Amino acid sequence: MMERQQGAEMPVMETLRGSITSVGFASGHRFVIGDWRQSPIGPFADVMWARPDGRRVLLGEGGAAAFVNSVYPFDRVRDEPVTTERRGRSYTVRSGGLQLDMKIGLARLSLPPRPRWLTATVENWCARKLLDVRTYGTSPTGVVEWYRTRSARRVVAATASLDGTDLGALAPLDRPLGFGFTDPPRRPSHVRLRVDLQRLPRGRGS
Repeated sequence: MMERQQGAEMPVMETLRGSITSVGFASGHRFVIGDWRQSPIGPFADVMWARPDGRRVLLGEGGAAAFVNSVYPFDRVRDEPVTTERRGRSYTVRSGGLQLDMKIGLARLSLPPRPRWLTATVENWCARKLLDVRTYGTSPTGVVEWYRTRSARRVVAATASLDGTDLGALAPLDRPLGFGFTDPPRRPSHVRLRVDLQRLPRGRGS
């Protein structure tokens, strides 16, 4: 059996707990909101924004933006606060000139905790077949990810405005967003989950 070389780097495992909300609008603007109550850098929220022209923009403040950008590359990063508020089934997001007001439906799926190997195999296969999404993969920057859903709900109503301009009716996310190894479900959704990130030593990422 090979021994570990002295000073060899080992993969670093990081965990986030919170929710991911994905919504699209008739104007072609699409948003993925990460709302993390626990993370390696503390609680934070961010918005991944896919514009109608295909540009990918990250909204987040300081260290939060840097953390997300280390996993997913963007065409532009805007350093600005992202605030979220959840009251019952109402969920609001604010960042600069962006205002999102959403209504979350009742839980359609509830899952218990399970090991990473199950998420990477059986769960990943089922998610691809049923929802055309993946629960396990490697980000464009080489970070290995496990997405372990705890509950899933639909976004049943939403309004959005950008610098005072209405973005249109709630719409499916019917085009690839291109943020990471998977796109969110086609139907607007609110998913509570645990995400495990494994950063491999430089030169060993896939």
